[in-house]
Formats: sequence, structure tokens, C-alpha cells
Amino acid sequence: MKYETLTCAMEDGVALITLNRPDVMNALTTQMRAEIDVAVTHAGKTARVVVLTGAGRAFCSGQDLGDRANAADLNLERTLRDEYTPMLNAIIDCPVPTIAAVNGAAAGAGANLALACDVVIASESAYFLQAFTRIGLIPDAGGTYVMPRAMGMAKAMGAALFADKITARQADEWGMIWEAVADDAFDAHWRGRAAHLAQGPTKAFGAVKRVIRASWNNDLETQLTLEASEQGDCGESRDFREGVLAFVEKRKPKFEGR
Repeated sequence: MKYETLTCAMEDGVALITLNRPDVMNALTTQMRAEIDVAVTHAGKTARVVVLTGAGRAFCSGQDLGDRANAADLNLERTLRDEYTPMLNAIIDCPVPTIAAVNGAAAGAGANLALACDVVIASESAYFLQAFTRIGLIPDAGGTYVMPRAMGMAKAMGAALFADKITARQADEWGMIWEAVADDAFDAHWRGRAAHLAQGPTKAFGAVKRVIRASWNNDLETQLTLEASEQGDCGESRDFREGVLAFVEKRKPKFEGR
């Protein structure tokens, strides 16, 4: 498929999806949201890991308020329900690991687009901003769900109310993201992380995603039952047998993936 707001590339099992509206800091439009949905869904069927990043100096500045002739006419409830939810679900439900390589500003819905990914790696000069209250709104695009679970109620509440910039280093220290990386090492680092996952047991990775996400809503007994079921399934895979054999033979495993 030809995309107008994204670029997509595939190399060695890594699908790289780049938000490509650098003149407006990769602000989200109706078209971009639809294209992200399609691109991630397709990549989940063909790749072993999916990476989202931004072109230019920003990751994503959030909703493009110029996407309508009159921003006041924007039906936010409908837009969130019909456009944001499918896009976010495509990322969350992607059967392979997803990485947000946050190369710059991640603001508003752009911050929460990044947080929807399984792993967030940010350059040290990047920042996250729940900018919503600056224009009389609440955090959306899953922000009110992910933030308190990722960094605790106190930090999430402060981030939402004050709408202060959260540096990549702060986000790392608070547990909001996986890691912050020096700018000069950022590109090579996230590419190395993506390559590592692309060589791994993607069936097990998919199970990891399902089990950890389910734990947010399960009690312990339900979670233990789910673990047992998923582990039993993984234990029947060729990758499990290869992993054990490689361990015994003291060599690097060659996982087939799903």
C-alpha cells in the first residue's frame, strides 16, 4: 500500500513505520491515524518486530487541530471512538513486539501513541507532554489508563494537571518508559534492540504481551491460570525445543518465530 503520511520499510524482520509530516511535527490527522492502523496491522502479519518513530525533530505532536476547517467543530468523542481507538488497538493487539523510538517531542496524543507500544526507547533530548489541560481537555488516547499503571498515581496526576514537560531521563527514572539513550547513540541503540527482538521467539513474545497486559485486570488466581495455559502452548513450540537444545550445547539459539 502507498502511504501519504508515513514511510514504511522492512529489513531483517523489522518493520519501520515513520510518521512523516515533519513540517507539523508529525501531528495526527484522520488520514494518518487510518494509515497507522493499516500499516501496523499489515506489519504484524509479516514482520517479527514493529518500530514506530518520527521524521524530523519530533516523534508526534498530537492531534493536528488544523485537520478541520474549524477546530471547534471537531467532534472529539467520535474522533476518539472511531479513529484513535482502532489505531491504538492495532498497536496494543499487534502479535509481535512494538517499539516506539521516540526521537523528539511526544506531546498530547503523540505521547500516548508512544506509550501504547510495548517498549519505549527515547533519545535524551526527547520529552513527553500531556498538554491537554493547556487547551481545556483531559488526557486521551489511552493516557489516563497507561500513565497511572506505568508511573503511579501521583506522577500521573501531576503530569495530567500541570501539563509540564517530562524529560526522557525523568520518564526513564519514573518507570514511564523502558530507557533513555544519549542522542549520539540513540539510532544505533534502538536498531540493535529491534534486531534483538526480531531474532527472538516471537510466539513467546506474543504470549508475554498478552499475559502481562491481562495482569492489569486479573486477580492472582486468574493470572496463574492464564500463565499456565500460555506456558503450555509455548512449551509445545519448536522454539522452546531449540532454546533448550542451544542452552545444552552452549550456543546461540536460532529461533524460527511464529
